[in-house]
Amino acid sequence: MTAVAHGSRDPRAAATVAELLGAVRARRPDLPVHASFLDHAPPAPDRVLDGLARNGADEAVVLPLLLTAAYHSKTDIPGVLNRVRGMHPRLRLRTAGTLGPHPLLLDALERRLSDAGVEPGDPDTAVVLVSAGSSDPSANATIARLAREWRPRGWRDVVPAYASATGPKPAEAVAALLDAGAPRVAVACYFLAPGYFADKVRKESLAAGASVVSPVLGAAPEIAELVLLRYEEALETTRAATAV
Repeated sequence: MTAVAHGSRDPRAAATVAELLGAVRARRPDLPVHASFLDHAPPAPDRVLDGLARNGADEAVVLPLLLTAAYHSKTDIPGVLNRVRGMHPRLRLRTAGTLGPHPLLLDALERRLSDAGVEPGDPDTAVVLVSAGSSDPSANATIARLAREWRPRGWRDVVPAYASATGPKPAEAVAALLDAGAPRVAVACYFLAPGYFADKVRKESLAAGASVVSPVLGAAPEIAELVLLRYEEALETTRAATAV
């Protein structure tokens, strides 16, 4: 497996990815797992795949450590695969789906809120689900749908917000829920790793009146489980195609 993360200049991001992939290896010690990053941090995915091919690998599953399908999964990663196929036409490359959407992500979000002292499904707590935001409307719509699916778990309300590209912004969503009478507003960070956006969301949300801002998802057990699920799904797709 070659896992492909977004990448960040913030060293905490790469450390968090390493911790997550360590949890994946602990669950599947038989599975070689390699980290790579699209931007800002080495190694690049094409370099990792080139090295695997030169060392005799004949197949690899490329797994996006991305929470929604947007530009990186739709354009950047296919571009990487095309370059690698040009260098190593005999290397069979399988692409797994992005981590989200999936119900395990709701479990991980609730775990992180619980880590911050918020009881899952507290009827007095309204939640702002914050993602990075995207220029891809379908990616933003995925976050809005995830918020709707999360609401029936007992919360007073769950609304989406976006750190960039579109609105509402987290502080706006927090203020609106408080104005609507929510006794408490918690912000759930839909980020895999720490960095600029997570820090910005925390600062602005607390300033707007949020009681709690959850930690990033990181190496939550549900995320490690989801990585392996996406890996197995990629293999099943390959087996089904071969059997036809």
